[in-house]
Amino acid sequence: MSYGNQPGDTGGYGAQPPGGGYGPPGGYPPPGGYGPPGGYGAGPTPPNNHLVMAILTTIFCCLPLGIVSIVFASQVNSKWTAGDYQGAVAASESAKKWWIASLAAGLVVLVLYIVLVVVAGVFSFSTSSSSY
Repeated sequence: MSYGNQPGDTGGYGAQPPGGGYGPPGGYPPPGGYGPPGGYGAGPTPPNNHLVMAILTTIFCCLPLGIVSIVFASQVNSKWTAGDYQGAVAASESAKKWWIASLAAGLVVLVLYIVLVVVAGVFSFSTSSSSY
């Protein structure tokens, strides 16, 4: 039994192990931060909660319908994190439906107001004509 150089041995203690060593020269990983997370990959993204439009239509259009929209919009993220994916999608669709209804109601009220002002202005102008 010999502990010295064996036939086919390329060096002593300072020789590189087979396979190119322990990594790139310098000993540090390449820059750029962390890589993508492991596991099963990125899951699906949660549906849009429509919270911004719900708040805006509540403030500017129709308060009662906008409040309903805010309630549904606030349920989307909590249902998604709880794992209720169909419930989150349904709440998102309901929030969208209610903010669109709030917007439509606000626009109808605005158009009726403009028509009322124009009609009242024309009527008051026609009855207030005085002859000098």
